[in-house]
Amino acid sequence: MDPNHQPVDVAVIGVGRMGKHHARIYSQLTQVNLVAVVDPDADRAGAVADEFDCACYAELEELLEAHPGLRAASIAVPTALHADAAEPLLERKIACLIEKPLAPTVAEAKRLADRADRCGALLQVGHTERFNPAVRAVATMGIQPRFIEVDRVSPMTFRSLDIGVVMDMMIHDLDIVLMLAASPIERVDAAGVAVLGEHEDVANARLVFASGCVANLTASRLAMKTHRKMRIVSEDAYVSLDYAKRDGVVIRKSDNAAALEGLRRQLAAGSDLANLDYSELVHIDQLTMESPGDDPDQDPLTAQLTSFIHAIRSGDRPTVDAVAGYAAVDAAERVIDAVARHRWEGLSSARV
Repeated sequence: MDPNHQPVDVAVIGVGRMGKHHARIYSQLTQVNLVAVVDPDADRAGAVADEFDCACYAELEELLEAHPGLRAASIAVPTALHADAAEPLLERKIACLIEKPLAPTVAEAKRLADRADRCGALLQVGHTERFNPAVRAVATMGIQPRFIEVDRVSPMTFRSLDIGVVMDMMIHDLDIVLMLAASPIERVDAAGVAVLGEHEDVANARLVFASGCVANLTASRLAMKTHRKMRIVSEDAYVSLDYAKRDGVVIRKSDNAAALEGLRRQLAAGSDLANLDYSELVHIDQLTMESPGDDPDQDPLTAQLTSFIHAIRSGDRPTVDAVAGYAAVDAAERVIDAVARHRWEGLSSARV
């Protein structure tokens, strides 16, 4: 039988908070056979295996010995262990979905990308926000941004404290900004503050691209509430999207040409427009979420894993491949380096 018509045997490496979600979704997907989970915590691995009716192992070697037909794996171990978990799988041409970030450093991210390429193994990176319906809608617009502004803030969850907020949270938006800008980064300025540990908990970065596009990104894991929004300005449109609500609005220049021309004439004539309500003058559209083959009601993680399985079965390039994963780590490392270079003299240097 053609292996592409058989269920794909999948395992999950690391079944903490994210890994357990991967196991749950795989157990529900058609054309997928969740064969095992791997975790050094025997109690945790056993509980997840019992819940989703699969085998469990403490070591990767046990999995590979017991399941020689394994075709794919999600890797949801701590970032520092990504390479140790992925490389033995890639060497066996087992497709890997590695949770973001791809690796803790650019050098290690490149090594993983090169290993996948050399072995001819599929590697997808878990930038789940790419599968947010609002992001997918913007991606299909073909917009050429001049300016991008992103805010991603939330209360402290006390997870992922082994990395700073740039690698933990901002990297989602760096990946999306790189996709939208489609241009090399020329300059990065950034500032950050470490409050609870050695890594930054709040950061702001300004990226200037070769195209002239400028992106301003803020990330915080010390906010009082969750707020995740992106605003994009181009010559032709203004787009505002809400990651959490998975929706957004578009104001197109072409749809408002007559109204804007009328305003320009009145301003040129010296008219007093103080009492006009600008929001009532422009035509605002909702982002259209549906595109061929997409389910706008599907949660982003399920969409991501479905896309991963599709890439395995079809041979298509993953939506977020190793090159994109590497680029996001490279951008994040440049932001972190800029944070380290930033100098704050404080009020002591002020002149009265």
